[in-house]
Amino acid sequence: MIPLLIAQNTFREATRDRVVAGVGVAGIALLALTQLAAPLALGEGHRLTVDLGLTGISVLGLLVILLVGTSLVAKEVERRTIYNLLSRPITRPAYLVGKWAGLSAALWAVALLLGCALWALLAVRGAGGHGWAVLEGVYLAGLELTVITALAVMFSALSTPVLSALYTLGFYVVGQWSYDLRLFAAKLPKPLESLLGVIANLVPNLPLFNMRALAAEGHPTSGLHLALATLYALVYVACVLCLATAAFESKDFK
Repeated sequence: MIPLLIAQNTFREATRDRVVAGVGVAGIALLALTQLAAPLALGEGHRLTVDLGLTGISVLGLLVILLVGTSLVAKEVERRTIYNLLSRPITRPAYLVGKWAGLSAALWAVALLLGCALWALLAVRGAGGHGWAVLEGVYLAGLELTVITALAVMFSALSTPVLSALYTLGFYVVGQWSYDLRLFAAKLPKPLESLLGVIANLVPNLPLFNMRALAAEGHPTSGLHLALATLYALVYVACVLCLATAAFESKDFK
């Protein structure tokens, strides 16, 4: 119950934040701009719209995480409101889980809003049949943002907002290239191969959540892909939050 209350409060704060509202407006504007570029796409206007639409959801969601998520806990510490919270019967794990769940819910709301706008735009353009593929793409983008949110909450609990944003961005960038990092590591001497292999396994496997190419063609992905991506996201988030709570428990706020 306590994590749910913290999540509800975090969700309200996030949705009232100007950054989140600005991201929603920017996403709608991006979809509008794709229509200006569509005539230059040589008959690939639908593909361009879907690709940029789904990319916008991921990138704009990341922007929210960097500007809002990386200061979730640090902001409470700076304002000293965390002292009042933790003096009540609220455990630190419940506090962190609630923060993660609240911001994740806000990001899912933004992703669904932009996903619906993308589908409506495609329907107007006569490509409503892409709807199911777009829905799956939005779902996977939401899972990706949920994973990155867990990392942002962990770093926010351990460091300053600026460093948390840099760490989160670093994990996101390296995670996007995790497949290529493994291939590159195989061509290096054994010590470096082992090191890069460990890094590739620690960062999130973000290509798993990318189906923009399929969605742009109007092709849905398989149920197995969706199930594996969901399971991976749940396991990765659970591991990150466990590490975050273990480290957060050792912090002394007295």
